[in-house]
Amino acid sequence: MTVFMSSPPEYQICRQSCALSAFPKSVSLVLANTMSLPIVFPIYKESSKGTVMLSKADSGTHYLLTINSPPDNRLTPEMCLTLAHALDVLEDSFLSVEKLPLVTTSSIQKFYSNGLDLERAKSTPGFWDNSLYPLFKRFLEYPTPCIAMINGHAFAGGFMLSMCHDYRIMNPSRGFLCLNELEFGAPLTSPMSAIFRFKLTPAVYQKSVLEAARFTADAAIALSIIDAKGSLADVDEFIKARNIGIFATSPAYGQLKSEMWREIIKYCDTPFAEEDARIEKSAQREAAIKKTRAQLRAKM
Repeated sequence: MTVFMSSPPEYQICRQSCALSAFPKSVSLVLANTMSLPIVFPIYKESSKGTVMLSKADSGTHYLLTINSPPDNRLTPEMCLTLAHALDVLEDSFLSVEKLPLVTTSSIQKFYSNGLDLERAKSTPGFWDNSLYPLFKRFLEYPTPCIAMINGHAFAGGFMLSMCHDYRIMNPSRGFLCLNELEFGAPLTSPMSAIFRFKLTPAVYQKSVLEAARFTADAAIALSIIDAKGSLADVDEFIKARNIGIFATSPAYGQLKSEMWREIIKYCDTPFAEEDARIEKSAQREAAIKKTRAQLRAKM
């Protein structure tokens, strides 16, 4: 087993611009050598003992990325960085040798992911542009099929992350899928909203965003949010039934995904400051309209 250990790197994980350069030379040197699975990536946070483990299923049909960041697999800057780095290592060192589908799951029974640490997200410079959105984009463009094995709750950002995968399998007896931003008063940014707008029907999109609906596996499969119900033990059969392992070997797979989801990817590439300015301008315009209405009412 290979374990990557280092001091915390910068929060820059964009695959095209930095790749391994965000990590210390000691880590990059490990990558230069032949590695074997499983590989454990520590989540770079002093207060956390979390890990992301990259392995290969015993059946040999897929790679497995297992998240373990107690208590609920929050998408912190460090988590986003670590997941993106694991994806880079898989692509650079293993997919070129044996191209198989990738399955992500959690070793925490109750949660797939409970979403963002909102306060950390707001207080970390560059979090949206350099951590979260590049991770979403990475899954949307990844050159092999990506399957989210949702073993427990996937709330807010965790739900978004699962939707960036190509397929979703959900535990039929535990967990909800839910966009609960309505409940704690947080707006969806353009990339977040686009993920659901382009992947779900308008009715399901509305129910998710404006009703904060909690979807069980039964409800989710009826609404085509997920592709199957089951556990990690059922993944092999799912891959076989849909010929996903065969399609994974196509050199065009990543390009086809990039074109399929280019509208979402475009939103992910829009600088957060630009989006923030657009929202602020819209708020100012709305305030001006309200002021004009009040003046007109006063004259009536």
